[in-house]
Amino acid sequence: MEYTKLGRTGLEVSVAGLGCGGHSRLGKTRGASTAESIEVVEAALDLGINFIDTAPAYGTESIVGTALKGRRDKVVLSTKTQIVNSGSDFLGSDFKDPGTLRTDLEKSLKALQTDYVDVYHLHGVMPDQYPWCAEHLAPVLKDLQSEGKIRFTGITERFIHDPPHHMLIDALKDDHWDVIMTGFNLINPSARDVVFPQTRSRAVGTLLMFAVRRALSQPDALRSLMVDLVAEGLISAGEIDADNPLDFLLAESDANSVVEAAYRFCRHEPGVDIVLTGTGSVDHLVENVGSILKPALSENTHMRLRGLFGHINSVSGN
Repeated sequence: MEYTKLGRTGLEVSVAGLGCGGHSRLGKTRGASTAESIEVVEAALDLGINFIDTAPAYGTESIVGTALKGRRDKVVLSTKTQIVNSGSDFLGSDFKDPGTLRTDLEKSLKALQTDYVDVYHLHGVMPDQYPWCAEHLAPVLKDLQSEGKIRFTGITERFIHDPPHHMLIDALKDDHWDVIMTGFNLINPSARDVVFPQTRSRAVGTLLMFAVRRALSQPDALRSLMVDLVAEGLISAGEIDADNPLDFLLAESDANSVVEAAYRFCRHEPGVDIVLTGTGSVDHLVENVGSILKPALSENTHMRLRGLFGHINSVSGN
């Protein structure tokens, strides 16, 4: 495993992080047993991963807490809180009372079997929700930080609904956030231009999600997305093979799969601290971590990807 500093937090973290949400949720979405999910977390630790990200919304906090028994001090632990009331539209403005953040955190601490979390995020904030969060919730997080219940503050975007990163562009104008989580992948690399310059200049720790989602792991989903991008005039039909749009990655580089190339693309992007990977399979986890730890793609490959997708900021790849 390779390690880096998580921005200004000074925390030494693995460049691969275990994401306990996404489509898999440690295998819970496909019916994995608690024991099987715990095995994935334990395997991550054995691989040298020391950053684990979860959330109440994922239903995996208690799994992580059980897996970390006796190993909590070896792990940088990240969790989150929703900013709207339970049962309301997560895109809406039925905001939680700021005082409930303390209650939310206490519930997470109990599930995680710990008395503090290293990074506590506001979860999935939309651009029009951010001003309220900055005014009413950021001060509560600072109080919890001063009490030692959280070490560092964080905020995550809702990348599927905000692929141009409007929320993070605003959030990074403030100095509230020690860590952010952003979407970034080879089909929508727009964070390169609007997020990473700000995180780097402010030494804000950067977690990366959506390195690989449906479009980069399922050929049919990739073909469908390329049809849409051509129809929208965002790429030219003559620039890609309609049947195998990203096969040039394998022909022009030493990558063994599109998924491997996608992880390598993200891992070596300046400004990325941690690439999150989520799965319910130990074998799949080993494969993904192996991809993250491989060298950067060639400059020629990067140039071709930049020419194809460097201007795209309207899709998430989900």
